[in-house]
Amino acid sequence: MDFKDSITKENLMKAFAGESQARNRYNISAGVARRQNLHVIDMVFTFTAEQEKEHAEIFYNHLQEMSGENIHIEGSYPVDISDDVARLLRMAQHNEYEEHIDVYNAFAEKATAEGFAKIAASFHMISKIEKTHGDRFGEFARLLEENKLFVSDVNCAWMCLECGHIYRGTSVPERCPVCHHDKGYFVHLELVPYRGS
Repeated sequence: MDFKDSITKENLMKAFAGESQARNRYNISAGVARRQNLHVIDMVFTFTAEQEKEHAEIFYNHLQEMSGENIHIEGSYPVDISDDVARLLRMAQHNEYEEHIDVYNAFAEKATAEGFAKIAASFHMISKIEKTHGDRFGEFARLLEENKLFVSDVNCAWMCLECGHIYRGTSVPERCPVCHHDKGYFVHLELVPYRGS
């Protein structure tokens, strides 16, 4: 099939639009978290937003053959506005799972049927990443909902994301004893990316 006549090109543009909007929604949600001194949640949203930018770029680059042309698409996209950070996390979780379960698998099947194996592979691989995003958002939402973002039932390790200080206890200090940033920068050590061995 000629790419210019394909549904796959439209699906790529929908995916590009969706990932671009997700990035902006997550940056906006990061600002809500930041204003509430939930710096670790701010960082989770910002970290994920940058990955969404990368996904958008991957989908966009598959459209190189359409350079200089317009692709008309129709779609619906979520409006995730709230001052409740746990709710923002749950909405993001829902959207990520929807991409993982429904949207990108359908797009991959269509790309395969139309003969675009490389594009289908991108949809499949990014679908798996979206599940990881949803899982991460869900875990942080659960911690907020259970009031366990900064406290634990057992003695555990926490890391200050600003300076890297490791603190042990059942709750984080009001301020990091090393860099003096507020408790909103602490996260359970097992949730820290790149924590090493």
